[in-house]
Amino acid sequence: MIPKKLQQKLEERKANNALRYLGTPSNLIDFSSNDYLGFSKSETIFNKTHAFLVGHNMTQNGATGSRLLSGNHTLYPITENIISNFHNSQSALMFNSGYDANIGLFSSVPQRNDVILYDEFAHASIRDGISMSHATAYKFMHNDLEDLERHLVRCRQISKETTMYIVTESVFSMDGDSPDLKALVTISKKHQAHVIIDEAHAVGVFGKNGAGLVQELELEQYIFARIITFGKALGCHGAAILGSEPLKAYLINFARSFIYTTGLPPHSLATIQFAYQELTDTKIRHKLHQNIHYFKSEITKNNIENIFIESHSVIQCCIISGNDLVKSIAKKLQDHQFDVKPIVSPTVPKGKERLRFCLHSYNTKKDISAVLNLLATFIN
Repeated sequence: MIPKKLQQKLEERKANNALRYLGTPSNLIDFSSNDYLGFSKSETIFNKTHAFLVGHNMTQNGATGSRLLSGNHTLYPITENIISNFHNSQSALMFNSGYDANIGLFSSVPQRNDVILYDEFAHASIRDGISMSHATAYKFMHNDLEDLERHLVRCRQISKETTMYIVTESVFSMDGDSPDLKALVTISKKHQAHVIIDEAHAVGVFGKNGAGLVQELELEQYIFARIITFGKALGCHGAAILGSEPLKAYLINFARSFIYTTGLPPHSLATIQFAYQELTDTKIRHKLHQNIHYFKSEITKNNIENIFIESHSVIQCCIISGNDLVKSIAKKLQDHQFDVKPIVSPTVPKGKERLRFCLHSYNTKKDISAVLNLLATFIN
């Protein structure tokens, strides 16, 4: 048995139809995974990775330790150099996951008496990292730059010397929308604040060769740190923080999620290298953007724009309030062989429950039309 308080929390989740379960693999048509380009199933990437490792006599299964001890094998500096060059950054420091990267960055970089201003819809990993920091944190209204600037002005009035950080995402994971990054950078320069942007859902999708939204807008030089992940469009695992060489040196010394963990094995790093090579194939990303455009046109055709959040990304969400109702409609879609997941409270605010459609280069127009036609039928 577990303690009574823990059991009560589980019972509360059950009562709200919000209890999470681990699912099992299915053969349903994929509208739920983060494998936007199909790289996780790419035989080309798999075979190139295998041939590279065998050809270089790299047959070890693990890194053997943290990177500061025995785990900094030869592929690490090579891969980080590839990543930093690709993303037009001074440096790249790899972490074992996007969660680890955000925990490491936000728990160590902002100092006592610093101020963090973060979008209210920021990812849980960002929030968790901020909660471990000694800085003072305030959230601003989602993508509301006027509200952000009000916070900046107020903080500057309190202290002209305070170090301030603005934190947002280039594509939000639960809404699929984006802030006006150019205007945000202008505001940050006006108030002398450091900008940190999580690009998890933009890398592989936006920018030249999928380099991300920051590079598409040519804002790299104005961003203090970018967080990129490899478990989404790149179809593998791990993450990196892009920034200056001094920032990299600082993280190596003070980011606990970097210091106190076993490194990634050679196989993971080789896979990342060949995933980046595949990004230069523009045909796959072109097909992905065609599918995004077609999905949005089918939303209009089915006259259901009013329930969808405006988004030009791979993430398209429709609001269906209530855990019971959104789960019921998701189940109906799954019964018709479409893997569409419900996002329920408390993951999103109560009343903002939704179906989350993730689009891919391998989705067909026939399937896109069919799933949205069914959705329109079920909600009417």
